[in-house]
Amino acid sequence: MRLGILSDTHGLLRQEVLDRLRGCDAILHSGDINNAGILRTLEAIAPVYVVRGNNDKEWAEEIPPFLDFELGGIRVYMTHKKRDLPADLSGYALVVYGHSHRYEESRQGGTVLLNPGSCGPRRFNQPITLALATVEDGRVAVERVDIDHRPTQKAMLPDMKQVIETVMRETAKGRPVAEIAARRGFDAGLVEQIARLYVTHPGVTADGIMVKLGL
Repeated sequence: MRLGILSDTHGLLRQEVLDRLRGCDAILHSGDINNAGILRTLEAIAPVYVVRGNNDKEWAEEIPPFLDFELGGIRVYMTHKKRDLPADLSGYALVVYGHSHRYEESRQGGTVLLNPGSCGPRRFNQPITLALATVEDGRVAVERVDIDHRPTQKAMLPDMKQVIETVMRETAKGRPVAEIAARRGFDAGLVEQIARLYVTHPGVTADGIMVKLGL
């Protein structure tokens, strides 16, 4: 069985990410999705197992904060934050979490602990990553996937420039990040990144911010 494992998309699905997920038998998303459209796109590729992240608000109320299930003959546990993992993980072959935007992979006995990092908007100079896993005979083999963040790449979010322009206007009016996110229904983490770039780079354009976000 082939698994695609990702986290912290924050409203952005890159074509390169979708290309790597094609052919997977299931997709695991460990939260901070941002909107239901992301899940619909992933569900068109393979069945999706997903947990709610701290930035997934009212629209995601029915998405559970953790999952404990069997898949491909192994037991899997998923949650968004590493600190919320159970103390005893010995019964699981694969444990998936997210939140930090940093790729982490380790083993505790026969358990693989995996944070696939973030393949959404790039946070500063952090890499854009996801993972692919192969499950065979009760064992899990993981492959880290790094996505190139060259500005020439196109994102699967055609209105991202409009989002950036809106945040720039609202920030110029002196509105705080939390208010902009609430008023516009945007992901708070993404708004914070855009607002910070706008404030710290006087004269930057929406296209310039898209480049700095790796879009």
